[in-house]
Amino acid sequence: MIRRFSTYLYNHPGVLLALLLGPPLGWMLMIYLGSLAALLFQSFYYLDGFTGQVVREFSFLTYRDLFSAAHMTIVLKTVVMALSVTIGSVLIAFPLAYYSVRYAGKRLKVLLYFAVLLPLWSSYIIRVYAWKLMLAKEGIVSWFFAQLGLSGVLEWLLSMPIVGGASLSVSNFGLFLVFTYIWLPYMILPIQASLERIPHSLLDASGDLGARPLQTFRRIVLPLALPGVVAGSIFTFSLTLGDYIIPSIIGDSTPFIGMAVYSYQGTAGNLPLAAAFTVLPMVMMVFYLLGARKAGAFDAL
Repeated sequence: MIRRFSTYLYNHPGVLLALLLGPPLGWMLMIYLGSLAALLFQSFYYLDGFTGQVVREFSFLTYRDLFSAAHMTIVLKTVVMALSVTIGSVLIAFPLAYYSVRYAGKRLKVLLYFAVLLPLWSSYIIRVYAWKLMLAKEGIVSWFFAQLGLSGVLEWLLSMPIVGGASLSVSNFGLFLVFTYIWLPYMILPIQASLERIPHSLLDASGDLGARPLQTFRRIVLPLALPGVVAGSIFTFSLTLGDYIIPSIIGDSTPFIGMAVYSYQGTAGNLPLAAAFTVLPMVMMVFYLLGARKAGAFDAL
């Protein structure tokens, strides 16, 4: 029986392919894409202001509410933070990845890989709460600044109206630090993979033709590594855009998109508005991914 079945599959590769791909494709179409479609339809319903019940009728009232000034402030703040985290991650990840690829020996490269991946082995929430303790007014960061006699610098930073706060743990700058730390590995690895694809002979040829190291980096290394940078930015930007745990623990608790979605679908009970808030970053990421595809980012994944 088993031999006949295996022979049949061998003689009909299309049936074998359907059996192999059918379950995952079915899950993708029915569960994943189906839930996204349900989310999209839900966003066109609206909440009755008198009864507090969801009215399941097609309407743009929820989107009119979404594009109000208060909600657009939340969107703008989230996008600015996502862009800041992405830029900060690139500035930290690129030198580290470049050193690991170009100059680190085999043993040191393994240690660097281990150092990058080690935080991912611990709980996400534990790492966030650890940062909250370190950034608190009585935490190790404030103590370190005091030991160096730089308490005035820290106080000046905290007194800034946009990035500051009572302490680093309740400031936008502290929020930026935690976001960057949490998502940094997702920027380092694509950049490193992209840099490893650059042949050393290409860099040697650039030097033999008289190019200075800075010229080689600007005209050869950076363009060839750009897909890795864009690929890493997909992770850092999208993850920051939708995260709600970090802003609820770090910072001054001003809402981000993820926190607004959590609030509206939970305590507020406004599921259509929560769905509309979710659709907005999805649309932004679609355009972002289209641009990343043109930049060849998926070649570095």
